[in-house]
Amino acid sequence: MTASFPVSTKPLPTALLAEITAQSEKTVAADFSILVDAVVTRFDTALDAVILYGSCLHSRDLDEGIVDLYVIVDSYRNAYSERHLSYLNTWLPPNVFYLEVSHQGKTLRAKYAVISTTDFEQGAQYWFHPYIWARFAQPSRLLYARNEISRQRIYHALAHAVITFLRTGIEAQNTCTIDIEEIWTRCLTLTYAAELRPERETRARYLARLNLDNFAQLTAAARPVLTDIFEIQSSGHYRCLTSTATRRRARWHWRLRRWQGRILSILRLTKASITFRDCLDYAAWKIERHTGIHIEITPMLRRHPVLWGYKVMWQLLRRGILR
Repeated sequence: MTASFPVSTKPLPTALLAEITAQSEKTVAADFSILVDAVVTRFDTALDAVILYGSCLHSRDLDEGIVDLYVIVDSYRNAYSERHLSYLNTWLPPNVFYLEVSHQGKTLRAKYAVISTTDFEQGAQYWFHPYIWARFAQPSRLLYARNEISRQRIYHALAHAVITFLRTGIEAQNTCTIDIEEIWTRCLTLTYAAELRPERETRARYLARLNLDNFAQLTAAARPVLTDIFEIQSSGHYRCLTSTATRRRARWHWRLRRWQGRILSILRLTKASITFRDCLDYAAWKIERHTGIHIEITPMLRRHPVLWGYKVMWQLLRRGILR
């Protein structure tokens, strides 16, 4: 899943790293530490970092949803006592697991993805598919780091994710002048289409508005290494500078990502049936939450999750959710 597009060799802007650091270190609800402690216990000396992202980022009542975590490990061999889990994580990272912790009469739930520090760095900068760089261009919190070296490696990876996200998204745009909300809405919409995800453009615009100040800071900080594809105007808007050849190549890449994403989504769903307890119920809940489409899980499909994945894809394609 490495990139086939040019990757900038320019040093990361100091302002971008500073903004990533500031956003990653913002305070979160105290209950997140309970989940982090459980992850530390589970992975012990293999653990490099724990990152919080997703819809629970600003939550105070964690028992009302499922927290999204990324668990960064030094190696898959060290992370697992079960050899098959190490092989699966190496073959198609990340592995996804379910975590449930009781605390003061509440049940805290998390879905956590396990990936090595090296794969996380590669995914943020070099992967062709946006699975990592689309998620981590958006706000996240670093809840735990083994040491300062691990912390800085995560910050650098997050900075690369922002640059990769903006470059691949903006290169597909016509020459025009647009504001921060429109830039991030269009880029997020492209990444959603590259995965088996039910979010529509309205979801992308909602996230762009919700995080507008953060996105404005990140875009401005990343601009020094993106001057070939956009420039800032006196109004504070940005002008895309893409050529016809650049747009043609970028749009072809996004078409390839959409097909690649459908295959990868089915493979990951299949893999999750081994690692993630109740993965089908979670996936069905997630789809219905974002689209209103109820997808029945019959006993036969529960026994054969791959068939369920194909059923989901067919229903979403037929109803125009995926294209």
